[in-house]
Amino acid sequence: MNLLQKQGFFNSLILYAGVALGFFNLIILFQRILTTEEIGFFILMGTISLLYAQLAGLGIGNIILKYFPYYRSDDKKHGGFASFVTVWSLIGFAIFTVLFVVFKDFIISYYKNKNGAPLLIRYFYYLIPLSFFTLVFSVLENLALTVFKNVLSSFLREVGLRLFTTAGVLLIAIKLVDYHVFLMIYITANLVAVLVLLAYIRKGRHFKFSTVGAQLLSERKTFFSYGVFTVLSGSSFVMIQNLDTLMLSMLTKESFSYVGIYGTFFAIAVVISLPAKALSRTSLQIIAQSWVTNDLAKIGKIYYKTSVVQMLIGCLLFIGLVINRSFIIMLLHKPEYANYFNVFIIVGVAFLVDMTGGLNGYIMNVSKYYKLTTVFIVSGVVFCVLSNLVLIPMLGMMGAALSYLITMFVLNFAYWLFVKIKFNLQPLAMAHVYILLIFTVCLLIGLYLPSLKNVFADMIYRSVIVGVVYVFLAYILKISEDINIVFDRILKKV
Repeated sequence: MNLLQKQGFFNSLILYAGVALGFFNLIILFQRILTTEEIGFFILMGTISLLYAQLAGLGIGNIILKYFPYYRSDDKKHGGFASFVTVWSLIGFAIFTVLFVVFKDFIISYYKNKNGAPLLIRYFYYLIPLSFFTLVFSVLENLALTVFKNVLSSFLREVGLRLFTTAGVLLIAIKLVDYHVFLMIYITANLVAVLVLLAYIRKGRHFKFSTVGAQLLSERKTFFSYGVFTVLSGSSFVMIQNLDTLMLSMLTKESFSYVGIYGTFFAIAVVISLPAKALSRTSLQIIAQSWVTNDLAKIGKIYYKTSVVQMLIGCLLFIGLVINRSFIIMLLHKPEYANYFNVFIIVGVAFLVDMTGGLNGYIMNVSKYYKLTTVFIVSGVVFCVLSNLVLIPMLGMMGAALSYLITMFVLNFAYWLFVKIKFNLQPLAMAHVYILLIFTVCLLIGLYLPSLKNVFADMIYRSVIVGVVYVFLAYILKISEDINIVFDRILKKV
């Protein structure tokens, strides 16, 4: 196993461990210890700090990954690259922070009559250090990536921060601290992550601060152009996944209460897409390499296979979550979630739509038409904003969910149509129809099975029956050749 394979293996383990820990925090601990307003504000803090750091960084992460190889040198000074990155980040953050402070009163006045508004008023300035640490961590992580050191940063981000969060909320539970101190612990955890990663990079002695070289300075306009271009596309993608949360807080009186409920359902829905993301990771490298030789046949084959497998797995997970509604509501502990479970269903369907699209966006992004990806994503942001403005005032939380579903459908349809027209590639076939038939049959079986009094026993027997039927039908209908091969090997061993 070479270095990249080892790092990929450990990063996968860390990702799943982080997801499990995050799920435990949000679904189990938060629901029993924090109010929905407090949960909503914590979720919104993460959303805002991520967008804040991305915009303030002016694309510095992408600049590092793209341009550092051109300046790499044996003396570890790299033409002053580390110094250049530091100055660039500080200037960008300073400019954005001035704007953030100038518009404080406008932002506060917008929220003053909404549920949870005192939290934003009290902790408004907490967003600045949190965003700063988020930006610095991102810069350090990208520098570490350039020297093939990415396992520690993944651990700190996915597991370390969540462990601090677990500890903080448990301290609230035993009444040693309050919500104020909990937020301080979380911000401190981000600082600790930055310091640990900085110490790790310094120990490797891969970078030395030095005067910025003339060559680097002469390229600053190129860097700025590339940075703005990439931050536009990168932040736009993040915005599509977070706009519904942000606008829900702005356009409803319930504000942070709704964000707490919606953000929790969104986090559960994300689980549907995780196995598919892991499965498609290798495919991304194959497609990138296939473009080098212009092997459209191979790209088309991978495009089809990933779409089928992702839809097949996603539909099974979606069914499992929907038919176990009572179990999920029990885990969430708060009775108000029962009234909004349909919101989760809509968001879950949005993830299924995105997964069924397969690698359409990536195929376009690594082709010669890659700049159009930014046009598509920015257009998606505009569409998402407009649909939220229309639907949230009318339907509240359901409006945000529908907006996300419609946006994902429109964006994936646009990608699909472009790839179909330009390269004559598209992933849809009879296999997708068979999956929809299996999905319908198994969903109905799961919904109409008699309920058991014990919710745990009900979840287990319902999941086992539906899972066996789903897998059996997928196997005999030969939905995926790759999955059938895996099952054939298992059956031979049995």
